[in-house]
Amino acid sequence: MVDKKYIDIKVIDGGWEMDDGQQPKEAADLYSIAQDIKHAIMESGLARELQAERSPSLRQDVLIQIEELAESDTRIIPGTATVHALSSDQYILTAEAYEYGSIGNIPVIAGES
Repeated sequence: MVDKKYIDIKVIDGGWEMDDGQQPKEAADLYSIAQDIKHAIMESGLARELQAERSPSLRQDVLIQIEELAESDTRIIPGTATVHALSSDQYILTAEAYEYGSIGNIPVIAGES
């Protein structure tokens, strides 16, 4: 059995994901780190700022702030966080965690789970 270092309650669509016994499911390690980063982005207000900003240069500034916020997590390797545009209103973040490798496809627009 592998020991889990980071454990959290798994959040899906803004609520706890429950198992068949109506107990919260757990998120561990890489998923937990990704979930923490996603919530930090949402709580910082940067996702809403990105959603509201129409100036391409100011949007780029917000994207850089999101990358810096992700890299401020001590579990993330500095210089590895990158925001990718899927469309004009959809962005995802990828990064590398020291112990667990690649964290991919974290939605960064407000309203995403």
